[in-house]
Amino acid sequence: MTNEIAGKASQAQLTVEELKQKVAAGEIDTVVVAITDALGRLQGKRCGARSFLEDVLGHGAEGCNYLLAVDVEMNTIDGYAMSSWANGYGDMVMRPDVSTLRLVPWLQGTALVQCDVLWLDGRPVTQSPRQILRAQIERLEKLGYRAHIGTELEFIMFDDSYEQAWDKQYVGLKPSTRYNVDYSLLATAGLEPVIRDIRNSMESAGLVVESSKGECNHGQQEITFRYAEALQACDGHAFYKNGAKEIAGKHGKSITFMAKYNEREGSSCHIHFSLTDLDGNPVLAGDGEHGFSPLMEHFVAGQLGAMQELSYFLAPNINSYKRFVEGSFAPTAIAWGLDNRSCALRIVGRGPGLRVENRVGGGDVNPYLAAAALIAAAIHGIENELPLEPIMVGNAYESTADRIPTTLRDSRALLATSEIARKSFGDEVVDHYVHAADVELKAYDSAVTDWERKRGFERL
Repeated sequence: MTNEIAGKASQAQLTVEELKQKVAAGEIDTVVVAITDALGRLQGKRCGARSFLEDVLGHGAEGCNYLLAVDVEMNTIDGYAMSSWANGYGDMVMRPDVSTLRLVPWLQGTALVQCDVLWLDGRPVTQSPRQILRAQIERLEKLGYRAHIGTELEFIMFDDSYEQAWDKQYVGLKPSTRYNVDYSLLATAGLEPVIRDIRNSMESAGLVVESSKGECNHGQQEITFRYAEALQACDGHAFYKNGAKEIAGKHGKSITFMAKYNEREGSSCHIHFSLTDLDGNPVLAGDGEHGFSPLMEHFVAGQLGAMQELSYFLAPNINSYKRFVEGSFAPTAIAWGLDNRSCALRIVGRGPGLRVENRVGGGDVNPYLAAAALIAAAIHGIENELPLEPIMVGNAYESTADRIPTTLRDSRALLATSEIARKSFGDEVVDHYVHAADVELKAYDSAVTDWERKRGFERL
């Protein structure tokens, strides 16, 4: 990291006092007040900086409660308990979490703060993704453990702008690379004006970039960040995903985080997950087989045992399930192995670095819901002292292990009847996201696709 970038990074995470100084000096005039919606998107308001300091900081900002009860096109949807015409589509409060206050380097004079979502009487909105994750973190900490997360998020970049892609109806777009550039330094050098801008902008916003690299699909890239405590990691993930799109747009490019853009390789979001005690000491390594502690065995067993029932939180869209193709580096078998990329759970590292890489999620995952599901599954294994099934040796694609659900319809049914989910999250949360799955399924079932027209226009 250059001294210039390091200096920017040190200033990126703002205290309230630093924000006041920058506002007084005319360096910041806008504060973005953001929540993460049920689809993993940042939503909110741009506030005048003085109004933010004098009004919003202490009291929060209001937003319609439909923000957590819409489809991807922002249509209001009937059937949600928390938001409807019956209750008048009232407000909820976006309460700033000042620990997330940071500069937005690619937007002039702008800072951003991420928020918790509360009802007007101060109660948490339990269906909010950030509140769902907070609840699971609290459950885990009552057991004496703290969750640490690192997400590896892939995307595909195109030379078309977002406006051009829209006008083309997303057909015939020009990917930013023409062939498999996995680990290629030569082919990815041409993308550096955009990718470097994303990396450096994220550093200047306070995130710690580990690396970027080319991937298999045409135009596919990955940028990874240093792991952190679960809530901080998910806040960073949501900020980065939104920011990467904005930065790409400034360069006249577009990127998609769809799990499966085309019939080639999908875009994943591998999640590295580990535990420490509340003092920060690693607890997963031990003297057992494979260097595991008894806790590690229960930790992994819980994630395996809950994977089918909680799969919706790792694969929340119709398109998510198109990724699960045997031999594609996306998992199909619910199995664990040591450094085995054919398994849903790949165990990597040793000693203090021992961790689980969950390979199920795609680029479309909501990080808060995914992390909450992993923590809930781990708690399930720890509380019930579940035994760890034998290691998968060899090709898990060819094994007889149980399978990850292959459709959203299957995951929705598993979530609706899941005792693990209802015990972990409560009925309000489960019913909310079961309905979200119903909304997605209804929209898909009523759509007529290009595949149907090509197949049936003349020949049927």
